[in-house]
Amino acid sequence: MNVESPTALLSTDTRPARLSRRDWLVPLGLLLLAAVPVVAGAVRVTQITSGAAVTPDNDRFLTMPLPVVLHVVSATLYAVLGAFQFSSAVRRRHLRWHRRAGVVLVPAGMLVALSGAWMTLGYDMPPLDAGFPLTASRMAVSVAMAAWLVLAVQALVQRNYAAHGAWMIRAYALALGAGTQVFTHLPLLAVDETTPLLRLVAMDAGWLINAVVAEVVIRRRRR
Repeated sequence: MNVESPTALLSTDTRPARLSRRDWLVPLGLLLLAAVPVVAGAVRVTQITSGAAVTPDNDRFLTMPLPVVLHVVSATLYAVLGAFQFSSAVRRRHLRWHRRAGVVLVPAGMLVALSGAWMTLGYDMPPLDAGFPLTASRMAVSVAMAAWLVLAVQALVQRNYAAHGAWMIRAYALALGAGTQVFTHLPLLAVDETTPLLRLVAMDAGWLINAVVAEVVIRRRRR
């Protein structure tokens, strides 16, 4: 997710990159944030491929497995590969890798967004997730993520590298909302019963927190 100037992007410096503390801490933090949803997704795919017993929790996935499998695989690839794009040393010293990774990241991110919308509209959701407000939130996130990826590609074609990086950061932040939602759901453990409203607040809070952090990162990089 490059926000450097064209001069920096076209650098031919092939010296080994010196990783600063930030260069490895940021990707590591993003990988840790993605760990829980990635593991949960792997468990879900394992259930589907191993012929697990049908339960109310997994019935929709076993009945129509394609969208959730596409979502888990693409989201895992997008989260893991995208984390390393936040290392400035990797971007500056390994421009070819950065570009090749982008060729994978954009379609993977688009698949995350589209499969998320497919699941939202195509699955019979459990009671806590079935209400219109949460459905609208999920669809808004899917549409925004897809639109931002399109804008990122458009900015790259126009050689507007700062805008390209900003749109990619925003799209990645939404995709990692599932990781932040693990933490925003923790307060619900203290209540006797989770209501659709509390579920909506916890879900939206995860996406909102990531969106705000993304804007802070973008503004700092512009300075």
